[in-house]
Amino acid sequence: MKQKAIYIALLIAMLATACTGSGGTQPAIVRIGWSGSPDTLNPGNAILATSYTIFELVYDSMYDLNLDGTFQLSIAESASVSEDGVTWTFKIRDGLKWHDGQPLTAEDVAWTYNLYKDTPEYPYLNGYYTTYFDTISATENNEVVLTLTEAIPNIESQLVFLYILPKHVWENVDKIEYENTEMVGSGPFKMAEYVQNEFVRLIANKDHFATPPKIDEVIFQTFDSQDALVQAIKSGNVDMITEMPNTAAQSLKEEENIDLVVGAPFSPGVTDIIFNQINPENCPTEEGGLCTGHPALRDRNVRLAMAHATDKQKLLDLILLGLGTPGLTLIPDGLGVWYNASISDYEFDPAKANQILDYAGYLDADGDGIRDMPDGSRSLTFRLNWPSDSTDAPRMAELLAEMWSAIGISLEPGAVDPDALTAQCCPAFDFDIMI
Repeated sequence: MKQKAIYIALLIAMLATACTGSGGTQPAIVRIGWSGSPDTLNPGNAILATSYTIFELVYDSMYDLNLDGTFQLSIAESASVSEDGVTWTFKIRDGLKWHDGQPLTAEDVAWTYNLYKDTPEYPYLNGYYTTYFDTISATENNEVVLTLTEAIPNIESQLVFLYILPKHVWENVDKIEYENTEMVGSGPFKMAEYVQNEFVRLIANKDHFATPPKIDEVIFQTFDSQDALVQAIKSGNVDMITEMPNTAAQSLKEEENIDLVVGAPFSPGVTDIIFNQINPENCPTEEGGLCTGHPALRDRNVRLAMAHATDKQKLLDLILLGLGTPGLTLIPDGLGVWYNASISDYEFDPAKANQILDYAGYLDADGDGIRDMPDGSRSLTFRLNWPSDSTDAPRMAELLAEMWSAIGISLEPGAVDPDALTAQCCPAFDFDIMI
């Protein structure tokens, strides 16, 4: 989530300081190309970063995330906490307004937090961010009193994604089914037009209390592929793009009217290989769990061998053209003090990988080049899936198949629609390995 937030913070900063042009007579419009689209505009149901980008522009929250990873109060002018760390009191700024002109008060904030806390159908906001919420109430002094079940050290990160919703709108709708396409918010931009999988058009809220935009509009236009994004910026149809294939870097550098910034990102993205280790005995069947993962992946020896058989530098050189560094944990080095530099990576050593599997009893019983389970029940043939809109994953799958075949592991690769893959992962756990 933090990587997502840093990206959004950077985008917000760019839109807040964008040049309005020299003439001043034409509306200043920033056109941004991306290859995605919001999965929903209902904050409770959203999963994709594209949705959160729009939420961050249209809504306000208790805290904002700065580019350096620190937090600052947003709709509250002050915050205090009891000595035991359990009760937080936030003084909401006076004079805040919703985009429809209605006042935004502590009552809206308390009502929103209670909504997230009491709605288990909201995957992130209920299942993670409100876990420690006990009671939330508004006082006559325009304050919000949040009582936790126990003291926690990261209250800011718990509140940064809890976007404040207008009670007078949301109390009259079905909280789960509401599509929220009109999006009455209080943030620096207002919803103007939205067509899913085509575009989102936002107009500036020049009266925003903290970050009134210097532009008039921002349009997020969806393209079918990263190659289409590159062509769009080359032709001038968009002003910036949020992603591109690394193979396009050199050609974009040569374009006279395009600035390509290459360097260490504010928060590096992490491409991870996910193993399904769910034991069928613990399968959440009541939540739709199928738990079909290959049993060998629950053995640490198998995963350790695969780690030693993975040449990360080769993956970087051939897929990212050297524009990356080997990853080690889900917390990348760009997060500074949160990164544990003392952790050592697994060295690339196929001989060691083969030795580990030999000792663990995974032998090639029938001579077909693929190892088998110690009991002979199954071969080490794993399904490998990735989102079909990924540019890098197909090549990564090819390279992983090549690397892992050297230790007797076979793959069945396949691209899956992103939404279907999300469901296939969780709660179904109907996979072996995912990129």
